[in-house]
Order: sequence, then structure tokens, then C-alpha cells
Amino acid sequence: MTKRSGLGKGLDALIPTTDSQIPEGGVTQIPITNIVPNPRQPRARFDPDELEELAVSIREHGVIQPLIVTQTESAGQYTLIAGERRLMAAQMAEMRAVPAIIRGASDQQLIELALVENVQRADLGPLETAEAYRQLTEDFNLSHDDISNRVGKSRVTVTNTLRLLNLPDNVKESLVAGKISEGHARALLALPTEQAQTTALQSILKNDLNVRQTEELIRKLSGEKPKKQPAPTPNPEIKALEESLRQHLGTRVTLNQKRKGGTITIHYYSAEELDTILNLIMGEID
Repeated sequence: MTKRSGLGKGLDALIPTTDSQIPEGGVTQIPITNIVPNPRQPRARFDPDELEELAVSIREHGVIQPLIVTQTESAGQYTLIAGERRLMAAQMAEMRAVPAIIRGASDQQLIELALVENVQRADLGPLETAEAYRQLTEDFNLSHDDISNRVGKSRVTVTNTLRLLNLPDNVKESLVAGKISEGHARALLALPTEQAQTTALQSILKNDLNVRQTEELIRKLSGEKPKKQPAPTPNPEIKALEESLRQHLGTRVTLNQKRKGGTITIHYYSAEELDTILNLIMGEID
């Protein structure tokens, strides 16, 4: 049996995955006008074309997957937990009622379950996810580890996503509009001021930089020197030849071997030492 991740455990508790999991009478038809959107819904943007396609399907087949709602303090009134796209599309299709499963949920569960549902479907943008994490952190005092366990993401991912909220508005707008990716946005966080981040953003957009190029730009703007490439490992045979020549000539000798040929550099430190080296070499030639 495959072990389930932490992602969606809370959602599975509310949303049945098979008909056998729905108790008799568990699905109820509720008037659309009696359902209010989840006030903790982290998703702010919905693709109008996708909604229209779903509305067309609902007109023909109805709402196949029930919505999940919770009872409000007012009799007959409900707050949506999961299924906002289906609710909006049903409204567009002029449905009077939708199938729903009624479950109890606290304010904290409203945001957790809405967040998990969207994360499962990859519906949330990075800033929407960050805002949901912020609500869980500030409104319900959840730690980054707590959030990580609830949504099935690593703690580092949760922390880095929350940091996106520190970006200036123009960078956030570019991220929401799809002009830059989350990778670009995270790279910009390394710059210390909003002005520097804005300047870098302008370069990214003007030159159509990818994430790697952006990271290189950030290093330059931060005054960080490029990392030096490690020196190649010396060839043992070359080192042995250099040592043999050093012993014979009594001075340092460097061999620089290339693909074809190479150079020999003989070092000397005084005129007398040069004479000695020349005598050794010329004497052998004679």
C-alpha cells in the first residue's frame, strides 16, 4: 500500500472519493442563493474561459462532484468550504440549486481546506499561496512546520513562499501577470532595497532574462565576485619532469603542456644564477 503524504488528509476527511463513502442522504440539494463564498478562500483569480467551459458542461450534465459546505449561524445558510469554481460556473449556468455535502468546519479549517484543495489542483498562484500561508501564520499562530505538515510542502518551501509578500508591488504585479516566474521573484529577494529590486526587474523584462541569468545579474548588483574556477589537478608526469629539471638546473621550472606542444619557463633570481643556468644548458648543447 502506498503511503499517503500529508497533502490533502484534511480534505479527504470532508470530500468522499467514492460513492460508497457518502452516507445515505449525505448529498443535499441546496439553493445557490443560500451559499456564500468561503471568506478564507486564498484563490483570487479565476480564468473566465475555464469558467465558461465548466458552465457549458454543467448546463448539459449538471454539477457532478458535490460542493462541500458548512452551516452558518443563520438557519438554511451555508459557507462554502470547497468547490468555488463549481459554484461560480453553476451561477453562470443559471442553476437554482447544487448538490452539496454539509460538514462542520472552524474558521481555521475553512482556509486550510480551501488551500489544500487548490494546492492539489495546482490552481493557486505563488502570491495567493503566500497570502494563505500568512493567514495561517498570523491569524491562527501556526508555525511554518505546522503549515508544512498540513499542505504537504517542505518547511523551506513554505518559508520561501511567504517571503514573496516582502516584494514591492510592481514585482508582485509582474509575477501575477506572468511576466516573471516565481524563480525570478525569489532571486530578486536577495537584493536589499525595493529600488534595487525594481531596477533588476526592469532589466529582466527588457532583456527577457531567464532565472539563471537573473541570478547572475543579482550577484553583480550585489557586488558579489564570481566564484573562481578551481585549478585543474596537475598531471603527475608533468610534475615529475618539472622536479627533474629543477634538480638539474637548480631553479624552478614550469611546464605548460597544451594540446599541441607547450612551453617551458625557467625562473632565475639574479644575473649570476642566469649565467649558471645558461652554462648548464649551453654546455650540454656544445
